[in-house]
Amino acid sequence: MSKPTFTVVIPLYNKEREIGATLRSVLAQRRLPEEILVIDDGSTDHSAAEVRRVDSPLVRLITQPNAGVSAARNRGIAEARGSHIALLDADDEWEPGFLAAIEALIDEFPDCGLYCTGFTVVSHDGCFPAPGPERRGVVGNFFRDSAHRYIAIPSVCCIPRRVFDTVGGFPEGMKIAEDLHLWIRIARRYPVCYTPERLVRYSRVASNRSASSYTPDRTIHSFEELYDPSAPVEEREFIARAALGRALTQSVKGGTEEAARAARFFHWTKTYRRTLRKVQLLNRLPVGWRGPLLDVYNALAWRLARKGL
Repeated sequence: MSKPTFTVVIPLYNKEREIGATLRSVLAQRRLPEEILVIDDGSTDHSAAEVRRVDSPLVRLITQPNAGVSAARNRGIAEARGSHIALLDADDEWEPGFLAAIEALIDEFPDCGLYCTGFTVVSHDGCFPAPGPERRGVVGNFFRDSAHRYIAIPSVCCIPRRVFDTVGGFPEGMKIAEDLHLWIRIARRYPVCYTPERLVRYSRVASNRSASSYTPDRTIHSFEELYDPSAPVEEREFIARAALGRALTQSVKGGTEEAARAARFFHWTKTYRRTLRKVQLLNRLPVGWRGPLLDVYNALAWRLARKGL
């Protein structure tokens, strides 16, 4: 089997303060990629100028009118020349051994459709390790093992090009949980590979967080379309989790009917009944109360999680 070649795809929208450090973390890899594609998705700040400041022949800036993160990632995937697509968000960073660890996984487990590493969360309260599987190798059951642990977020993932040819790209127009939509389609058809090494720094402190700039989706895609009542319960519950998590944000931003529709469709969930109840409760409140109440709840949950509670 030939050695993998890597294209790094970075969607960029108004991250002028972070993109330089993100690119430097890629250029500091012990195993350099063959190319780094930055897709500027209609930024209105100086993000593109910051990319041009980076002096490397590996970096290529592609500009397009604003079309959303899924469209930006899909543009990068379409332009990529590598056999494997490594995803990285414009406010996250890789540790120097990230691509080398991914390459080792590909060499050892060549038939997988998704390769992931552990990661560290960077927050205003400091840094802490995100909970994930403890064993290196092929994940036993992606849907079951993702229930209360992290396996895949965009910046820790590398996907063979052949997988996109089979399952398609990111769902364009979907602005929340679009990554989960793709992971579901991949995990249905391919094994998922993971290493617990924490080789990514995931930022919760960056400017222009996507959830804070939410506007209603304009997409034909949904989690309802992925639902199969005959699928194993772990898969059905994972889809419910993704849909209800998205519904929370929709409710907070005033998308009451969208959130209610998801709550009705996935009312049967047993694993994520707490999330279902949060959606139902928020939808009963005035829109102006929803965000502050959820912020208080999340802040408390965040502190408890950090204490291992």
